[in-house]
Amino acid sequence: MPDSASALDFFQLFVPDNCIQNMVTQTNMYAKKFQERFGSDEGWRPVTAQEMKAFLGFVISTSVHRCESVLSIWSSGFFSNRSIALKMSQSRFEKILKYFHIVAFRPSQGSNQGLYKIQPFLDSLQQSFSCTFRPSQTQVLHEPLIDEDPVFITTCTERELRKRKKRKFSLWVRQCTSTGFICQISVHLKDGQGTDALCALKNKPQLHSLVAKQLCQNISGKNSIIFTGPSITNLNLFSEFSKQDVYCCGLLSTRKSDCTGLPQSMLSCSSSGAQRGQSRVMMKGGLSLISWYNKGHFRFLTNAYSPTKQGMIIKRKSGEIPCPLAVEAFAAHLSYICKYDDKYSKYFIFHKPNKTWQQVFWLSISIAINNAYILYKMSDAYSAKRYSRAQFGERLVRELLDLDDCSPTQ
Repeated sequence: MPDSASALDFFQLFVPDNCIQNMVTQTNMYAKKFQERFGSDEGWRPVTAQEMKAFLGFVISTSVHRCESVLSIWSSGFFSNRSIALKMSQSRFEKILKYFHIVAFRPSQGSNQGLYKIQPFLDSLQQSFSCTFRPSQTQVLHEPLIDEDPVFITTCTERELRKRKKRKFSLWVRQCTSTGFICQISVHLKDGQGTDALCALKNKPQLHSLVAKQLCQNISGKNSIIFTGPSITNLNLFSEFSKQDVYCCGLLSTRKSDCTGLPQSMLSCSSSGAQRGQSRVMMKGGLSLISWYNKGHFRFLTNAYSPTKQGMIIKRKSGEIPCPLAVEAFAAHLSYICKYDDKYSKYFIFHKPNKTWQQVFWLSISIAINNAYILYKMSDAYSAKRYSRAQFGERLVRELLDLDDCSPTQ
C-alpha cells in the first residue's frame, strides 16, 4: 500500500465496493419483497451505494464513541454528533436499518443452515484475510473477548446487564501471535440452531476439535506452530495435525481437556517435594507431555518443541524460573494475544441488534477494521500519518460518510 493510502483503502481490502454493492442489491430486494407482502412503505426509496457506505459509517462510529445506540448520533444527549448527523436523516437511517440484508432470500439448497443470511459475507471476508496477509509461523486458536463476556460484564451497571441478551453464537479465530492479525474465523450457533456438523455435536471436546480442524485446514504443510487452550488440546487432534505437518503446543487441563490416551501418572496432582521450575516429561513418537510445577502443576502437550531444551520465565517478584522451552514459548505468545485483546476489543462496534446474523455481521466488521489497522501500522502510510486506533476508526467513519474534512479530531 502506498504512503498516501487512506483508512478506507485499508478497510476496502476486506470490504470492497462489490461487497457493498451486493448489500445495496440485497437490501433493495428484501425491501421490495417485504412491501409486497405487508404493504407499501411510503417513506422508502431504494438505497444507493453511497448511502450504504454512510450507513456502515454511522454504525462503525459506535466503536469510536462507545455508545450502544447508534440513534444517539441524532439526539441532543452526550453521544450526539452533529458533524456526521447532517449526512443522513435519522428517519432515512432507520429505514435502511429496517431493510438491511446481506442475503435477502433463503437459498434453495442448504436452506436450514442457520447462518445463510451472513455466510456469503463471511466467505468473502475469509478469502480477503487469506489473500491480503501472510501470518508468522506462530499462531493461536482461541475465542476472542467480546463485550458480553464476563471480563466486560463486571464493569457494567445492573441496568445495563438486564438489557443485555445472551449471545446465541460462539466465535473462534486463528490469530497471528506476532501482529494480532486474525487470519481466520469460525462461527458456531448455540442451542442447536442450524443443521451443520458443528450443531450435531453435543460433546464439547469433539466440537472444539472440529472447530480447530476448520481453522487450520489452509495451513497444512506450511510449518506453522499452533498454540491452543485446554478446551482444544488433546492427543488425537495433535496426532492428526502432526500428519499434516502442523505443529502444536497446548495447555492441558484435567477438567476442561479431553485427556483420552494420556498417562494418568502425568495427570496426577501430587506436589509433595516438588519445587518451582521442576518438570517431568513423557514422550510418544514426536509428541511430548510436559508436567511443570510453579505453585501448582501445569501440563503441556507439544510436538513443536524439544522437551530437552530449557527456557526461562521471568516474574517481577520471583525472578527467573526455569522451565522447558515449550512452556516459555506458550507463555510469551499467549501474553501478546491477551494484550492485543485488551487493547483492540474495546473498539468493537457497540451497536447491538437483536438478530443473530446481524450480531455476527457487525462483529465481523469490527474484526475487519482491526485487521485493516494492523496492516496500516505495517505500511508506509503509518510513517506518513501516525494515527492511533481510535483516530484510524474516526477517519474511516468520516471517509465512509464522504466528509470533506477527513482528518480525525484530537
